[in-house]
Amino acid sequence: MARLRECSGWHQVGTVTAWQEIRPAGAADVPVVAEVIDAAFRPYIERIGRVPQPMEEDHAANVAAGRVFVTGDPVSGLVVVEAFADHLFLDTIAVHPAAHGGGVGRRLLRFVDAHARALGLPEVRLYTNALMWENQQIYPRYGYELVERRVDGPYDRVHYRKRLL
Repeated sequence: MARLRECSGWHQVGTVTAWQEIRPAGAADVPVVAEVIDAAFRPYIERIGRVPQPMEEDHAANVAAGRVFVTGDPVSGLVVVEAFADHLFLDTIAVHPAAHGGGVGRRLLRFVDAHARALGLPEVRLYTNALMWENQQIYPRYGYELVERRVDGPYDRVHYRKRLL
């Protein structure tokens, strides 16, 4: 069976340039998944006063569960997603700071939409820490609407959704 790949917002089957491919992460990717997440979220530690949750996740378990998709050669960005009956949850999106401004995040967000549609799910949900205000400016530009702000344990989170169907 041919693998579906995402390339600059368009889906195609077959080989694409390595830097454009979004693919499921494999066991060999676990160290770089941890590295990209660490590089992307480390700057927020001081601001939010604690280690961001994505840095504490079990990356090997997420990869083994098929929840992690990566892009770049070397890997420059990734998403961690989980499918539920009524939505796709975008748990983490991370772009290595060295790749900022290159469209990696945009490609990953388009991939998430396409992945949800391919699974027949009507919306994507996510949340971000309330002190990560940059994200609160980005997500609405990609069609996400604010749902609520809620404290979950030690985290003050802003919840978003994007309806696809």
